[in-house]
Amino acid sequence: MLNEKKERIIMGIDPGTAVMGYGVILEKGNKTELISLGVVKMTHLDDPFLKLQRIFEKTIVLIDQYKPDVLAIEAPFYGKNIQVLLKLGRAQGIAIAAALSRSISVTEYSPRKIKQSITGNGNATKEQVAAMLQRLLNFKETPEFLDATDGLAVAVCHSFQKITSGGKSKTYSGWESFVSDNKTKVKGLAVKAKK
Repeated sequence: MLNEKKERIIMGIDPGTAVMGYGVILEKGNKTELISLGVVKMTHLDDPFLKLQRIFEKTIVLIDQYKPDVLAIEAPFYGKNIQVLLKLGRAQGIAIAAALSRSISVTEYSPRKIKQSITGNGNATKEQVAAMLQRLLNFKETPEFLDATDGLAVAVCHSFQKITSGGKSKTYSGWESFVSDNKTKVKGLAVKAKK
């Protein structure tokens, strides 16, 4: 059981090369409070490497300001344009490098996982995610960019994973090891033995 006095600060980042959204929450036991949310704009920069430099520097500033215990980050998703995926991957990698340079652990979540954990629907819109976060964290102001609530959603998603799993986290090397540890969750599924 989670100790009520235990607190941790979670920073969530929605990486982007035009606008990077972030959110910071304080987790006290099984309660969550909003500390901050906002965006880092890079629309005024033309050079892609200067954008990456700004992402790194602003992420370091945010980490130094809020002193998070963990950074949760949204994974890039693949659409039809591989160039967009490459740019998002670079932005994500730079934010991760900034966190690691400050010895902050990093956890990555897919966009679908984040939406699912916040709204119960993996296909929810940005507006639906923002509205649910306003209810969950009891804030009224609407951010100028939905990237801010997207960053906040990543932090809240990370908090929900800990709360719902009792604070325990396990990594599996494959489907077989997951099934063997979670027989009650995967009833009726047979695991094929490796030949």
